[in-house]
Amino acid sequence: MEDADFVWGGLLLAGAAIETWALCTARSGDTLSETTRRAFRVNTRAGRIVFGGAWAGFSVWFLAHILG
Repeated sequence: MEDADFVWGGLLLAGAAIETWALCTARSGDTLSETTRRAFRVNTRAGRIVFGGAWAGFSVWFLAHILG
């Protein structure tokens, strides 16, 4: 394993721990999806369009990046 594997693994583990904590506390607005909705303001038409475009663009890029 390389050093980067430990860093990325640690980041993923930290993210999973934060999400688990957010789900267990049951406080509104703490989860990743709730934070994403708030950050992109998906309750508005413009927010939904921006998030949808960003998500689609990232998905296409990442798929090509990984498979290419």
